[in-house]
Amino acid sequence: MLLRKKRTLLLGGMLATSIAVSAQKIPKKYIQKFEPVAVDLMKETGVPASVILGVAMLESGSGTSRNAKLLNNHFGIVGKNNLAKRGETYRSVYREFASDTASFRYFARLCTRRKWYAGMKGNADYQEWLKKLIQSNYSSAGQVWIDRVTNVIKRYKLYELDGDLKLAKQ
Repeated sequence: MLLRKKRTLLLGGMLATSIAVSAQKIPKKYIQKFEPVAVDLMKETGVPASVILGVAMLESGSGTSRNAKLLNNHFGIVGKNNLAKRGETYRSVYREFASDTASFRYFARLCTRRKWYAGMKGNADYQEWLKKLIQSNYSSAGQVWIDRVTNVIKRYKLYELDGDLKLAKQ
């Protein structure tokens, strides 16, 4: 009986470790997949890649959310979708995009349409960008949202992607 309990505990521990390791791989794969998109958009628009990718990772659970999977929506952008027409039972108020890249492009363009954009273009201070996004009502979670995105940016060193941002300022 004692041997059986030990075996169960050992297997449970191995399973928990396996799940934890697997969960750590998801954000890294997400970064590998979308880093080129974020960097290209940064060069094109002057919005830091760290902000683009950090917000996407938080809002989409690194691509694991239903909205990311079913709607290609990585940013929690509200709008129309065709879930009902496709026969999906899941209902969402979030916008559907033709592709993941289209979602990223939309977010970057959303930033460029803000009044404060001209003064921020090419600024690598991701904290300032996040504050400006909150001030323009991007998220209702306020400082909590800023803290969460900041944690993602720091944890995965996304700020290192902003090195070429000076080129976008021109």
